[in-house]
Amino acid sequence: MSKIVRAWMIWVVVLDVLTLAVNAALLPAETVRLMFAPASILIPAALGAEFVFRHPRALWVQGAAILLGVFLILLSVALVGVLAGEEFYERHLTIMLFVAVTAIIIFPVPISWSITVAAYGLGLYLGFQLHNSAIERGSALAGALFFATGVIATVAARHTANILAYKTFLLEIRDRMRLAELTDANARLELLARTDPLTGVASRRWMTEMLSRLWDDNRDQPTGNAMLMCDVDHFKQLNDSLGHAEGDRCLVKVAGIIQSSLRDERDQVARYGGEEFLVLLRDANEDEAAVVAERIRSRVEAASLPNLQSTTGPYVTVSIGVSVAPQDDPLIAADALQRQADEALYKAKQDGRNRVSIFGSATATSSSG
Repeated sequence: MSKIVRAWMIWVVVLDVLTLAVNAALLPAETVRLMFAPASILIPAALGAEFVFRHPRALWVQGAAILLGVFLILLSVALVGVLAGEEFYERHLTIMLFVAVTAIIIFPVPISWSITVAAYGLGLYLGFQLHNSAIERGSALAGALFFATGVIATVAARHTANILAYKTFLLEIRDRMRLAELTDANARLELLARTDPLTGVASRRWMTEMLSRLWDDNRDQPTGNAMLMCDVDHFKQLNDSLGHAEGDRCLVKVAGIIQSSLRDERDQVARYGGEEFLVLLRDANEDEAAVVAERIRSRVEAASLPNLQSTTGPYVTVSIGVSVAPQDDPLIAADALQRQADEALYKAKQDGRNRVSIFGSATATSSSG
């Protein structure tokens, strides 16, 4: 509203100055002299209102500035014609009504302000016309009534436009809120879809989709990858002896250890089954994969999480199968690499658990070496 009001006030000042300049050039000096005094009222009135709207102010201050400024502007325009007389009398009264109508149309203000501006214009028009000796009283009333219909229709249209704009604004706010709620809900659903709710690491579904995208993206630029399949040893005995709550706590702890044992953000871990975790190591050779796997195994054992029924030892341990993409086939299919990690995990369990087994290797590492 402030920008619109300020622009309108400046526009009125510019037109007033231009009109005075044109009149000075075309009209007799005496007529110009009669116009100059009332015309000079407009400039400070408009600039004063413009000044008020340069900074945020209370609504009542803004209303007073608009209503006083517009009244003085309309009075100035009307007096120019009244004092000049002759054909300028009715011409400037009509111009005054035109100025009032533009203010009603342009100002996005409360309806009471628009009605007040309309009353200013019609009141000044009727008052000066009733004192116009060139026309009869009936003609003055008829002219005022004619212009009143147009001004009232303009006020009604402005009011309707304000209501529609307000409703549109509310609907837009509602739609934005709904969109924000929908976006937030979708984000939560996506987070739930990609995250295991218990451990906080990635879900099996997200890991599967990520592996598919990774292999597709790197089809033209082969890179070596490794996979680790980690399984908590004798997890069923832990659940049976200590309860599912302790089993859940164990999985959360193991997931955190695996996450903290990875090299950087390139590596990913997902809960792949009940007590199984799949780890992807990007751009990793066999030695790097073995180091990460042994780090996970040793840290889980060092955490000393109780598993008294385990035949491997009194604490929770993990067996890990490792598969590495061969140098001559760096883009071996993801599911093939995963099957190899499963086979290596099976071998680690056969060899006694709590150890790392590398696919294709005849040896495995364990806590005892």
